[in-house]
Amino acid sequence: MKIKVLFLFLMMSMMTKIAVAQDDAIADEDLKKYAVAMDSIENMKTHLIETITDMVKSNEEVSASRYNELSKIIDNEAKLAEVGATEEEIAFIKSVTAKKEEETAKINEAFQSLAVDYIGAKTYNAVKKALKEDEALKAKYDAMISELTAKN
Repeated sequence: MKIKVLFLFLMMSMMTKIAVAQDDAIADEDLKKYAVAMDSIENMKTHLIETITDMVKSNEEVSASRYNELSKIIDNEAKLAEVGATEEEIAFIKSVTAKKEEETAKINEAFQSLAVDYIGAKTYNAVKKALKEDEALKAKYDAMISELTAKN
C-alpha cells in the first residue's frame, strides 16, 4: 500500500512538472509575433537613419563632417561660438535633431503598441527572457528574423 501511494505521489509530481514546463514553453506563434514586431521596429530604425542621412547629404550648406561636429555640441552656445557655427548651420542641426526626436517618439510608440497589443506584455517579456536563456529558441528566432529580412 505504501508503495502504491509513493508511486502515485511520484507520478503526480512528474505530471505537475511536465505541465509547468509546457506552460513555460514559447509557442511558435508567439515567437513569430515577436520576430515580426522586432523586424518592424528594426525597419523603422533603418528608415530613420536613412532619412537623417539623406537630410545631411542633401544639404549643400552643411557638410557631413560639419554636421557631425556641430551635432555633438548643439546645446552648448559657447562651443558653437568657439567653432564659428553660423545661424544656418545651427538651424539645420536643430531641424535634424527635431526630426530625429519626432521619429524616435513614433518608433517608441509603435514598439509599445506592438509589445502590448500585438504580442501581449506578458508574452513579450516571456519571449525576451527565453531568448536570453534558450539557445535553441534563439536559433529558431534568428532563422525567423533572417526569413523576414529576406522578404523585405
